[in-house]
Amino acid sequence: MTTNTTTQQENRPLAGTVALVAGATRGAGRAIAVQLGAAGATVYATGRTTRDRVSEVGRAGETIEETAELVTAAGGRGVAVPTDHLVPEQVRALVARIDAEQGRLDVLVNSCWGGDHLLVPTWDAKMWDIDLDKGLRMLDLGVRTHVITSSLALPLLTRRPGGLVVEMTDGTAEYNKRFREQFYFDLAKTAPLRMAFGLAHDLKDVGGTAVALTPGFLRSEEMLDHFGVREENWRDACAQEPHFAIAESPVYVGRAVAALAADPERNRWSGQSLNSGQLAQEYGFTDADGSRPDAWGYFRDVVHGGKDATADDYR
Repeated sequence: MTTNTTTQQENRPLAGTVALVAGATRGAGRAIAVQLGAAGATVYATGRTTRDRVSEVGRAGETIEETAELVTAAGGRGVAVPTDHLVPEQVRALVARIDAEQGRLDVLVNSCWGGDHLLVPTWDAKMWDIDLDKGLRMLDLGVRTHVITSSLALPLLTRRPGGLVVEMTDGTAEYNKRFREQFYFDLAKTAPLRMAFGLAHDLKDVGGTAVALTPGFLRSEEMLDHFGVREENWRDACAQEPHFAIAESPVYVGRAVAALAADPERNRWSGQSLNSGQLAQEYGFTDADGSRPDAWGYFRDVVHGGKDATADDYR
């Protein structure tokens, strides 16, 4: 019995854990929700695209209902709750539902974004040449959603000590010292780094942990479509973009969050900027293909540093 219990704890270390993944429709958010479920958690998966309604992103094929089903199939319990995280009333209702159904919240993942469609065709345009409404919308989607969700969910999460907040972003604190190609994108992806730093300060006295986390070059559904490939033949895209050779599947960052959530000593990371490759080395997990890509090391050393090496040297 002891052996069986120990095995169950090892296979389902997050059994009894309640998580909210805000922005779980696709990409990193979906993978995080699924990997938390695979570790045994109950996961509330939120977003704007459902089987009945499509968000401005315009990708009808990925829905929060499907994410919840994937969570359950992985071994957890998935609960889909349609939520626009820019609408405080909807977020309040979401948190009230979690409280009523679970009485607790242990993990909050702020993964809302959905602003990539606003970057085209102004990826490298000057700030004053970018449509102001589009720029402010990026900040709404990537910054205000996170602030609103944390403000309304943290009273429940902090009811018990040990809560974890993960601020998802693009780029490490080190890498984002460089300009991130476009004014509004730069702001949207740098802000979560500072959010994690500030939340770590506020959570310290109540036993909570906040971190910022970034995947590397992510093989999201949208990125695969951009290159005209699927996960099965993703390497074909390297002919168009050689640096895609360092790309990682969303599973990788999903496993990173699950490992953090299962670590009783995760507070040592509080306030820090983390990345999937770094945590893979720390916790021993791999990407879906068994590799451990270090995308940010590759970009630092090879792409920007001129080191004579290949992506394979960083996998």
